[in-house]
Amino acid sequence: MTTFSLLLSFVFGTIIGSFLNVVSLRLNTGKGVGGRSACMSCDNQLTWKELIPVFSFMIQKGSCTKCKSKISWQYPLIEGAAGIIFVLILWVFPPVSFQAAIITGLHLFAACLLLVIAAYDARHKIIPDALVYTFSFLGLLSLFISSTTWFHIPTLWALLAGPLLAFPFAFLWGISKGAWMGLGDAKLALGIGWFLGISGGINAVTLAFWIAATISVTWLLMTRGSLKPRTEIPFGPYLILGMYMVLLFGVQVIDLEALKFIFSSGV
Repeated sequence: MTTFSLLLSFVFGTIIGSFLNVVSLRLNTGKGVGGRSACMSCDNQLTWKELIPVFSFMIQKGSCTKCKSKISWQYPLIEGAAGIIFVLILWVFPPVSFQAAIITGLHLFAACLLLVIAAYDARHKIIPDALVYTFSFLGLLSLFISSTTWFHIPTLWALLAGPLLAFPFAFLWGISKGAWMGLGDAKLALGIGWFLGISGGINAVTLAFWIAATISVTWLLMTRGSLKPRTEIPFGPYLILGMYMVLLFGVQVIDLEALKFIFSSGV
């Protein structure tokens, strides 16, 4: 892809990211996604200059131009993340044919769902069923789509990847009655397993745990223990980050094939 097309993809992604912010903030509030955007504090309707993704936040120095209240960092983070993810998806899954374009579109749609899930989980510490079920369905659907043929019959192992990855989360949720892990994380892992396969899924989950642990420990050290033992930590954003590190960059921390070879050879 040309530099111009990638730049255009980033700009388009940030615009979509701005809309995803609206969806995540109005979801389950009784408000629709239509209507003019306004300041969350003073309800002042925003002008087009205040709605430019990422740049408006920077120009306004993160505050409302009228009431000077602070604007959530969620806005530029989701907008910027959407732009970057759109570029990477189009780079890794270029729409070079009609069938390939379907795969590209599926990944872009899934990315939109995951960004809303990440933002909503970070804010409310819960993953909406409608979003995660749709994402899981896309993961299952991806098993039947090929870049070269109209229909692909997945292997039994590929079909089992989602449930196998979700089971440990569901088990932890069940025995702890939701204290250790939310059931939404199991539903999210279901779709991740179908998108990445069992090997990629395990790597994504491992990365998620490592990143979450690193950030939590760092936060504890920086705040001198303000993170209490019963503080809820939304795990969905870490699972999503782990998924994209594997999907888009091929990060691999556990080589299951190598382990299988070692055990089979008796070493």
